[in-house]
Amino acid sequence: MQPNPTLDQLQVFVAVADTGSFSAAGRRLNRAQSVISYTIANLEAQLGLKLFEREGTREPQLTEAGRAMLEDARRMIAVLQRIRSRVDGYRQGLEAEVTMSVEMTLPSQVLVRALKAFEAQFPAVTLRLYTGSLGLIVDQVAEGLSDIGIGGVPGEAQVKLLEIGFNTIVPAAAPGHPLALLPGPVPLEDVREFTQLVVTDQSERTQGRDFGVFAYHTWRLTDVYTKHALMRAGLGWGGLPRWLIAEDLASGRLVELDLEPYRAVRSPLYAMHRTDRSPKPAASWLIDQFKRQLGCFNEFEPGHVPDEEPEVAANP
Repeated sequence: MQPNPTLDQLQVFVAVADTGSFSAAGRRLNRAQSVISYTIANLEAQLGLKLFEREGTREPQLTEAGRAMLEDARRMIAVLQRIRSRVDGYRQGLEAEVTMSVEMTLPSQVLVRALKAFEAQFPAVTLRLYTGSLGLIVDQVAEGLSDIGIGGVPGEAQVKLLEIGFNTIVPAAAPGHPLALLPGPVPLEDVREFTQLVVTDQSERTQGRDFGVFAYHTWRLTDVYTKHALMRAGLGWGGLPRWLIAEDLASGRLVELDLEPYRAVRSPLYAMHRTDRSPKPAASWLIDQFKRQLGCFNEFEPGHVPDEEPEVAANP
């Protein structure tokens, strides 16, 4: 049976192709030029293919077969390096996979930045991400479906919470909505007369309880993005995270309402995990990363006062 190329041979092959010469590849890999030449010659003999043209050229040039094999070699190196990284992680107690549940009100910029940093820090760890609203996040953590959760609804005895930041929830409506046309602050009796769009909890965690609901007539929705779309269409008013509607407020597609009973409020965001399961290294690192990213994000939010105590959370 024909022997397979080794990782070392493939790394030398890629180094020569990238640097354009045996001597430069030797400097990159801290090896003598003769060792590089010998390794390539052995690889070519083993494959029965000529990978570089050496005659009539100042520097070795990839042959057609060499160019075709180069991408395969890069993929093989990446796979083998990932295997090595995963093995090293197991030896250090690193988990193979992190499962996380995230509330949809978490700023998308924060989620993307945190996960980019996670990928760079733990390339061998698989991520499983669930998104939901309100009590669903706590339920998934409490039931062991997720290692960690990021959300705004307080948990229960078996879920440990760590406050990591906040959302600012602001009441808003389309510019043509009657509440937007009334001089503020609009009193409670007027606010009650217009349909309020409310995100309802699909879990039973907050069943029977309403936060920040003032209207006699409500439409109940299951996610903030549908609520956002309906508000822009003028189908009701409601509270949404400032980060989500910042562009709409700036462009005038939505306006912040001046309501006597409903002011902009800071709603805490928590990282959570089961009290009987301490987060493993990658999950623990990810919680710290979310706290760091939210701290940077909140610092530049309009009206933010450093070290200010957050107000009681209100459901949007």
